[in-house]
Amino acid sequence: MAQELTYVGEELDLFAHATRWKNYWSRILKPYLGKEVLEVGAGLGVNTPLLLGGAQTQWLCLEPDPTLAARLEENCAKLPGHDRIKTQIGIVSDLPPTAKFDTILYVDVLDHIEHDAAELKSAALHLHPGGRLIVLSPAHQFLFSPFDQSIGHFRRYSKATLAAVEPSTLHRERLFMLDSVGMLASLANRLMLKQKMPTREQIDVWNNYLVPVSERVDPLLGFSIGKTVIGIWQQK
Repeated sequence: MAQELTYVGEELDLFAHATRWKNYWSRILKPYLGKEVLEVGAGLGVNTPLLLGGAQTQWLCLEPDPTLAARLEENCAKLPGHDRIKTQIGIVSDLPPTAKFDTILYVDVLDHIEHDAAELKSAALHLHPGGRLIVLSPAHQFLFSPFDQSIGHFRRYSKATLAAVEPSTLHRERLFMLDSVGMLASLANRLMLKQKMPTREQIDVWNNYLVPVSERVDPLLGFSIGKTVIGIWQQK
């Protein structure tokens, strides 16, 4: 029986409007995607159309919250290429051992999972030879705020702490940071605003004005600073 979990956060609809940010990181990740993709904790499915391209033949959206999964299925049914997308309620451990993928994605999901190292070890078992595991998560524990707590984050990651939970069966391909300018906004919220939830206006300012600057500055900094950390590993 598939495991069902209730998602405690209320930010998914709000952050769905951060299109500039989502276009930024998805543009970087798309070249690493294979033909068969597993998206763990797919939520409402707002990231799926940004990443799904002509090269993908199968895309499985896995979501443990039944309420979110219902909206996910409805949203995916409207997408171009919806015939290649399947939705399923559950978590990685619900998958049969024979389920294999070229790419497994955790986009703002691993930070919600208490036993993160065990989760990635389990996910690695579902990769084809040469397949990739990709994790995108909020960075820096010193930025952990009432917002993180309110949406069920167990932690934020540094490059070191994300590397510490990588499966030993995988080869680390890239480990880097994004959104150096946005990190300043997160720090301000942590030190001064201390909000449990950003406003739509704050999201718009960050998305429309700070992210475009980060797109220019991040490469100059060698993708070494940011409020988001991304890890990419490949099956040996």
